[in-house]
This record gives sequence, structure tokens and C-alpha cells, in this order.
Amino acid sequence: MNRFDGGVFLENIEWFDETGQELVHRLPEHGSGEIKWGAQLTVRESQAAVLFYQGKARDAFGPGRFTLKTANLPIITKILSIPWRGDSPLRAEVYMVNLKYFPNLKWGTTNPVAFRDSEMGLIRLRAHGIFNIQVVQPILFINSLVGTMGRIGTEEVASYLKRVIVSRFNDYLGENLDTILNLPGRFDELSVELQKKLTLDFAHFGLRLSHLYITSITPPEEVQKAIDDQSRMSVIKDMEKFVKLKAAMAMEKAAENQGEAGAGLGLGIGMMMPAMFSAAAAGRTGGSGGIGGGVGTAGRGETTTCPDCQNPIPAAARFCPLCGHQVLVLSQCSSCGKNLSPNAKYCSRCGTATEQSPSEVHCRECGTENLPGATFCNQCGHRLG
Repeated sequence: MNRFDGGVFLENIEWFDETGQELVHRLPEHGSGEIKWGAQLTVRESQAAVLFYQGKARDAFGPGRFTLKTANLPIITKILSIPWRGDSPLRAEVYMVNLKYFPNLKWGTTNPVAFRDSEMGLIRLRAHGIFNIQVVQPILFINSLVGTMGRIGTEEVASYLKRVIVSRFNDYLGENLDTILNLPGRFDELSVELQKKLTLDFAHFGLRLSHLYITSITPPEEVQKAIDDQSRMSVIKDMEKFVKLKAAMAMEKAAENQGEAGAGLGLGIGMMMPAMFSAAAAGRTGGSGGIGGGVGTAGRGETTTCPDCQNPIPAAARFCPLCGHQVLVLSQCSSCGKNLSPNAKYCSRCGTATEQSPSEVHCRECGTENLPGATFCNQCGHRLG
């Protein structure tokens, strides 16, 4: 709310900032006016007033009530202004300045700034934060930033100050930071030093930068992923166990999501797991430790030959890590000699019926196939054999 009572009577000049965002407000609001000799000016504790008369700053006022003394007298001014059609050339205006702190003004990089990281090379960073300002030199602030505007708020001033902060931030970061990996724990230090660097820039306009905070410095998404990967690597102490865990999880997930195909994939990985464990054991006892390197040296150097692919494999292996063949011999095909799995009815190589699963019995009457060992036909009831 503003008060500028004119006319032929003396003025009462005062100003209230209803928005809470105005730095400077001019009275009268529309151009200059004829502030008369003896006008009363009221200034609050959080304000300052600057009287401009005939285009120049004549005086500044702190808190209190003041009587203004200009060359404008109600009757004489009207007579003297006749050549100017009643518009007196003796112009005067009062600029009311808000001296309170304006907190929580946001700053940030509109576009990423380039930063040469000592470990990751040239990357682009975004930074954001907040800052607080206060007008400490009203006349300098009006002459340098306000000019002849009727009012100015924090938005107009902050838009320029943001660019100043970002420019200084870019320079300071390049001079004092070698890699963004060292950022955690240094935000307070960077904020304090950057504030010191900006003090003179704000002082040029009669402003005081009371506080400045850096709330975030973020690299591009791909750099963040690289940092995350490096963090995971430092957390994983035993890479061997981690690989085994991942293989088991992949086998389980494939079996759940892919049905029969996933089950087959899981079976293949499952047959390779014993070899992986054997290779790991070899690594701990002096072997090469890898899957490929431990094939011929696992199990304290004891090896055997895969009966299917004829490659050397660890003696303790139950399955060949190369072809998946079952090494443990339970029974063999009488025709081709291939090792048979438990309860197999036919050989997986040549199809010959096994001894555990004799051929089905056919009924001579109706021709129906019956289970091995059946005495009577399940279809017609005749005796078999």
C-alpha cells in the first residue's frame, strides 16, 4: 500500500510492501511530481528513502518521520508553471528502498557448464543452489540497477545475479576441483569460497550477498552410471562369489520367464556350475582359478577324460563343462556304450531300449500295447505271452 496525498495540500509520503518481493518503489508511481515544501515522509525500520530533486539524489533518510524541503510551494509553483501549461518543471520523487533480507533466491545453470575432470575427461555439469541478498547502499543500487523504473522486484534483479553466480562458479570449480569424485563432503567449503569470490561483484551494485548455498552438482546420466558402477565394484569384495550368484540368479530367472526354453537354458548353466565351483577351488589351491584355465588343473591336478567329447576335465566333475555329458557312470547303452541317466528307457544317442525299460508287450488278440511285466491285456483281458 502506498500513500502520496497531493493536490494543494501538503503530502504524506509512506510505503508498505504488500508483496514482500519489491526492492524499490517510487513515489509518486507515475513519473515525478510536485512534492511541496513541508511534505511529511515516514520511513519504517526496514526501509530507507532517497529524495531525488531536479534529477539528482539530494538526500537519503533512515527510519523516522521527516519534513521535506523543496522549492515547490503550492501557490507560487502554480504561478511559475504557467509557461509550462501548469506542469511545474521543479520535479521531485522519493524512492523507497526495502532493506530487509531477501532469502531463498534460486540460482542454477540453464545450460550445463564444461568441466575437465582429471579422471573422466571433459564432462558437463549442472549446478543449483540458493542465495540471500540485502540492499546496503540505496543510492548506488538505484543509480546502477533501478534507474528510472517505477519499481523493481527480486525477479528482475535475481535473473541478472544468477548469471554472475554461474560464471564465477564455473571459474572457481575449474580452479579448485580436480574430479567430481571428490565432491561429497565439500559442498559447504565450495559454498563459502564461492560466496567470497562473489562479494565484490554484488558490492558494485550496493548489494550484500549474505549467504550462498550449493544444493546440487550433477554430472550427465552416463557419468552417473559410471560412478555407480565404480561404487559397486568397491562394495563387492569377492568377485568370484558375485559371479556365481549372478549365474544362479540368471538361471532361476530364465526358468521362470521362458518356460521350457528357459528350463533348458537353466539346465545347461546348471551342468556348468560344478565346473565353475571346481575351477574356483583350483584357484584357491594354486590352480589358474578360471573356468577355462581350471579345466585341466582343478582338483589338485587330477583330471580325467570326458567319455563323450574326449576332452580333459576335472576328476571330481559330475558333468563335462564343455559338452554337458554326465561323467558319473550309472549304466551304459549295450549298443553304443553311451552313459545313461538313471531310469532312462532309451539311449539318447542310438535309441536302443535299456534293460531297465524292456520293450512293451503287445496283445496278440487286439494288438494293444501294455506296460512291461503285464500278465493280462488292459484292453481285451487276454493273457499275454
